[in-house]
Amino acid sequence: MQKLLLGAEAVAQGAIDGGMSGVYAYPGTPSTEITEYIQGSPIARERKIHSMWSANEKTAMEAALGMSYAGKRSMACMKHVGMNVAADCFMNASITGVNGGMLVVAADDPSMHSSQNEQDSRFYAKFAMIPVLEPSSQQECYDMTYNGFDLSEKYNVPVMVRITTRIAHSRAGINQLAMKAENEMSLPKNPTQFVLLPAIARKNYKKLLAIQEDLVKASEESPWNKYFEGADKSKGIIACGIAYNYFRENFPEETCPYPVIKVSQYPLPRKMINKLAAEVDEIIVLEDGYPIVEELLKGYLEKEAVRGRLDGTLPRDGELNPGLVAAAFGFKVEAGLAIPELVVGRPPAMCTGCSHIDVYTALNVAIEKYGKGRVFADIGCYTLGALPPYNAINSCVDMGASITMAKGAADSGLVPAVAVIGDSTFTHSGMTGLIDAVLGKAPITIIISDNESTSMTGGQDSSAVGLIENICLAVGVEPEHLHVLLPLKKNHDEMVEIISRELAYDGVSVIIPRRECIQKAVRRKKTEAKLKK
Repeated sequence: MQKLLLGAEAVAQGAIDGGMSGVYAYPGTPSTEITEYIQGSPIARERKIHSMWSANEKTAMEAALGMSYAGKRSMACMKHVGMNVAADCFMNASITGVNGGMLVVAADDPSMHSSQNEQDSRFYAKFAMIPVLEPSSQQECYDMTYNGFDLSEKYNVPVMVRITTRIAHSRAGINQLAMKAENEMSLPKNPTQFVLLPAIARKNYKKLLAIQEDLVKASEESPWNKYFEGADKSKGIIACGIAYNYFRENFPEETCPYPVIKVSQYPLPRKMINKLAAEVDEIIVLEDGYPIVEELLKGYLEKEAVRGRLDGTLPRDGELNPGLVAAAFGFKVEAGLAIPELVVGRPPAMCTGCSHIDVYTALNVAIEKYGKGRVFADIGCYTLGALPPYNAINSCVDMGASITMAKGAADSGLVPAVAVIGDSTFTHSGMTGLIDAVLGKAPITIIISDNESTSMTGGQDSSAVGLIENICLAVGVEPEHLHVLLPLKKNHDEMVEIISRELAYDGVSVIIPRRECIQKAVRRKKTEAKLKK
């Protein structure tokens, strides 16, 4: 059967067909569509594949490992910065090993289309010493996920599937394979496998080290790593993942005069690379993301002529494209049409009617007498409050940092300090910061701008719905300093009065402006109208 799918959707379909029993994820572009596709799949519903959103990437990774412990096949999905949140469990999962096959899908974002950085998740996999599958096409997205569970179970380790924005959000036809049955539940044969007491962890670590040569051999024999001979030995090419596509746009099949290695499974296939290095004068490495392969080659090849992102042959930052690859080979690159001066860039903006607008309008009035530079924000739609006409926030660093940064600033004497955080981000990683603030009696005002949705990534259900007040009270926020407001223009004066009062309070206060995301409300009303017909 053929299907036209995004790369992210092909990963999802490959997991369903590959016998997966559960996906665990926190929404983050460009990974969101993986879980959404599974949630919308009739087969996944029929099989009762678990696909509910997790509170954050760490809980997703741990839950996926728990399903693997029980012998079932599982998958944890996240964007690249989510790997930072999941890293504690991720690193230790390579030491525990798996029982049922476990895939970790890391969706990287070269060029930072919707991210704070463009870190490369392959470094995490190298750090953990586990295999990476890096597809160069939507078909490989499907095939690698479908077969990745087998690879995980064969070597008893998690396997990373690394995709990037361009492949996640582009569409192509894929051929489906026969659907596999799900694993039966079975507990680990070794009852202490997952107990990482130091004595056990040391034994498990030796096992991980012992299979490294086997993982290299698996890469050398992988159908996704290929060596293409070439008569012109002045150059050799190593093209990784999606960069192989950019290479082939410049050198269609049978037209490249140089030897080429396509790398889509790691660890690197050493025999292929040693063969290439022995034959050619210099090597050009094409990889979307950090120069991890280039650095590795400079480390263990005697040949110094390794070209790529480090020496300026390719740009050090941003995603690759066919034009950049063409320039690396000295091809003439046709410049595109210049953008007319009358075309003005359109920065992102909050939606008309967004509740965050009313929150910032009131906050700006209330805080004006204290001066600028004391509002710490977080990851979400409300980060757009940094832009005109609001100019309301002064930081956006990582998920949950608003509360802890406000606390640190207050500890230094910047009082009052304000944290603005969304409902989903609060339950993702803001709650622990609130505990620190309460324990330290920090003089900060925390605004949890609650639109009852994970809106920035498309309106997924928020883990915070119906819980925020109880969480705040449970960790010690004083009831008289916990307020729920309705952010509307008609309530502006009331909001200014309450925010002003809490800014003057010498302790932790929490204000929860709550109104449904305007886009979610529109979708909900359309759905309700259809149901009435």
